[in-house]
Amino acid sequence: MINYIVIFITLVAALIASLSQILFKSTITERFSGVKSVIRIFKKKKILLGLFGYVVSLIIYLFALKAAPLSVIYPTFASSFIFIVLFATLFLKEKITGARLVGVSLIFVGIFMISLTI
Repeated sequence: MINYIVIFITLVAALIASLSQILFKSTITERFSGVKSVIRIFKKKKILLGLFGYVVSLIIYLFALKAAPLSVIYPTFASSFIFIVLFATLFLKEKITGARLVGVSLIFVGIFMISLTI
């Protein structure tokens, strides 16, 4: 039973990491033209919120690694690929192509199969 809780916690970490990526993507609108432009990026609130999300995600992920086998946790964290496709469609208006849908489906099936082995 504890492993299912750890899988859920890992999914939460992947969800937070995915939302952080969406914040990064939606914030960066200009090309980097030097050190000053990079410094300007790190002054934006969404970037700082995304970095905070990554730190929180990392802390949750490290907790999960301590509680369950890496061979279960790491593939479960790959659910971030699923979340990214969904969030990019919802928030960034990206299109889901047939190939992406097949890829996301395969990732989901793989995660499900791994969760059955614990």
